[in-house]
Amino acid sequence: MIEMTPEYWNELANHFILISALLAGFSIAFIANLIVSDTNNRISTYLQITATIAASSFLISVFSMTTILMMTTKGYPLEIEESKFHTARIIGGVTFMIGIIALSTLIALSGWTKSKTMGILTTIIGILTLVMVLIVS
Repeated sequence: MIEMTPEYWNELANHFILISALLAGFSIAFIANLIVSDTNNRISTYLQITATIAASSFLISVFSMTTILMMTTKGYPLEIEESKFHTARIIGGVTFMIGIIALSTLIALSGWTKSKTMGILTTIIGILTLVMVLIVS
């Protein structure tokens, strides 16, 4: 098994923080748009729930990866507890993937607010997006 160095984890956490923060911001903006819209149907409710799951997951990922970033930065004043490091790594990775799945679902559901044709198209795009992201990660 390949052992990852603290320097590598530090860089990896930096990248995850950036990506997660951007995607959380996008999800929160989507939530805000849904809140101010006048539509109040079942698909809007599903979109709201999905966007909230995505935003929450990405925010948890940001804070988990920030913990890893702090622990792997030179000069960290506390002793690094391996269990805390692994817990942050697992929580950060799992919530990031939950956020990706929720965001892909959000893409897939978004077209259904307009028409059946648009719904089918966005569902196909959402599924392809999720498959491609899973392939490359």
